This record gives sequence, C-alpha cells and structure tokens, in this order.
Amino acid sequence: MVRHFGVFKFKKNISMEEIDECFLSMNKMVGQIPGLLDMEYGPYNGNEGLNEDFTHGFIMTFDSEESRDEYLPHPIHEEVKLLVVPKLEKVIVFDIVV
Repeated sequence: MVRHFGVFKFKKNISMEEIDECFLSMNKMVGQIPGLLDMEYGPYNGNEGLNEDFTHGFIMTFDSEESRDEYLPHPIHEEVKLLVVPKLEKVIVFDIVV
C-alpha cells in the first residue's frame, strides 16, 4: 500500500469556492483510477505553526506502487492537474510505502 500525500499553498487570489472545486475534482478520481482506494483532504488545523504557509493537505491511498505509478500519467489525473496546478503557489508531494 502507498500513501501519497501533499500540501498546497494556494495563490492569494484563489477563493474558497475554487479551493473546494479543486479538492472535489481530486476526490472524484477515487473509483475512476484503478488502485486509488481513498482520498482525504482539508485545511491546515494545527497550533504548532510549522506549516510554512501551506494551507491545505491531502492523503491518497493506493493499493500498490504500480497503481500509484499508473495514476501519475493517467488522463483523468492530467485533467485534474489542469484545474488545480494553476491555482497553486507551492506544492509538496511525498509518498511512503506502508
């Protein structure tokens, strides 16, 4: 199993409605891309202040490294990126095998 997680810093001019649209489009990939089992997301909600201005995060669960690798160039993922990436100032994505 692979956890694919990331944090986003949206551009200042991006509205909450646009942010919601980004995450809803990402969440719709579950069930459409083979091996993508689950996705969770939300705004930063910590008191430590270690988020370095990243405002939102997500965690995706894949059934295998192969499924994660097939997801990356998948046409549905590429379509979602066209919506999300232009709204981002910064992004970090990190994968771990569990």
